[in-house]
Amino acid sequence: MNIDDVNPEQVSVNSVAFAKALADPTRQKIMGLICCQWLSVNEIVEAIDVSQPTVSHHLAILRQAGLVGVRSEGKHTFYTLNQDRVVVCCGNLIKVFAPETETAEELETRASSEE
Repeated sequence: MNIDDVNPEQVSVNSVAFAKALADPTRQKIMGLICCQWLSVNEIVEAIDVSQPTVSHHLAILRQAGLVGVRSEGKHTFYTLNQDRVVVCCGNLIKVFAPETETAEELETRASSEE
């Protein structure tokens, strides 16, 4: 992959939102907690022992970055980690900031074979 082929606006927005989402220890805890399971806001609050408004704030940032799946059941909202989005974001960072690595080459090969 040539760096000239990268749309800087798209990568920059995704990279910044992804980096912002990962930059906070509370968001990292939430991501680890909701990985592979659906949890309500109340369940997240109980598990990490922070206030409901704080959890909602962090979930909004994760949601903005596309890092969580959301579903509603009645008055409750449930969240799960969007693992596919995590993989895509990590892959984009690798392709842009470590394009000469073996991992970047593998990502490029996979992307080419899917087209």
